Amino acid sequence: MHLSINVEWRREQFLLKVAEQIEMTGVTALFGRSGCGKTSLLRVIAGLDRVRGAEVLWGESVWQQGRIFKPTEQRRLGLVFQEHSLLPHLDVSDNLLYGYKRTKPEHRRQHPEQVFSRLELGPLLGRRIDQLSGGQRQRVSLGRALLTSPDLLLLDEPLAALDTQSKRDILPFLLDVTRDSEVPVILVTHSPDEVQRLADRVVFMDQGRVTRTLAIEQAMADPASPLFADEGPASILRGTLDEADASGLRTFKTAKISLLVRAGSARSGEARVRVLARDVSVALDDPGRISIRNQLRATIVASTPIADQQQLLTAQLADGQALQIEVTAWSAERLGLNVGTEIWALIKSVALME
Repeated sequence: MHLSINVEWRREQFLLKVAEQIEMTGVTALFGRSGCGKTSLLRVIAGLDRVRGAEVLWGESVWQQGRIFKPTEQRRLGLVFQEHSLLPHLDVSDNLLYGYKRTKPEHRRQHPEQVFSRLELGPLLGRRIDQLSGGQRQRVSLGRALLTSPDLLLLDEPLAALDTQSKRDILPFLLDVTRDSEVPVILVTHSPDEVQRLADRVVFMDQGRVTRTLAIEQAMADPASPLFADEGPASILRGTLDEADASGLRTFKTAKISLLVRAGSARSGEARVRVLARDVSVALDDPGRISIRNQLRATIVASTPIADQQQLLTAQLADGQALQIEVTAWSAERLGLNVGTEIWALIKSVALME
């Protein structure tokens, strides 16, 4: 399924000008600094703002074109905003079922009990909205959106208004929903961390325009990526996660590699891990018995100079995934770390994206 958008919308001194066709599978992040047009674009997609001359097509279905304009409620969307839009006069249960009851039976693909269980909402069902924490309200908002059985789920900065602890509380639920649900998701965010945890592809925006659209692996392979503004270059690896062993560690593995990661709260099954480039060391020979337990064979496939006399190496692992490694230019020259060099990548820290 593809989403096609063509819009030119001037608002005072700001111009939103986008002409894109985006594949809609998994999670697509609209990413950029505040004020770049992410939410404005989302509102056009949702039909919340009717912009003259805009075109929005969902596959073969026309949402807006010429004189055709389907209102939001006819687009089969699930919406979750930064500030919850729950109905204060209804309890949690009635809020959750509000959209479900208004969805035609033949369109219902989500069962209330399954959504309640997935989001751990059972203990909250009888509470009033004003009795909930910020994270709990967003879980209810997410559940209500899912129970409308949408064709597309739109999340507009769903974590922005939450404190740090509330974000930690709700992230596992967002991960589960985006991983297990067959509903494609558009996530608006200015947080590199949220993109790295949740997104399958990234639509980069700046000053009202889309600058590029990349798969998350491609986005992470760019040394100059805006996603690295906070913590520097990093790699995302996809695989499966086992249960914790007696020492509290878990094994993350693909067909040809395995890594030990801290236990965390993520459930077993499909997972992704993040490895910061600065947390990887390099050895030319088998390092043998050392304290760093994650040791992987790799081949350097690219080398790029970056700031402060540093060199960013891209190494291909045995399973074909790419690992970014940051070394000093002096070390790269001294060790002969050139394209084609076979190395041992010693990974000091692996962050489970939970």
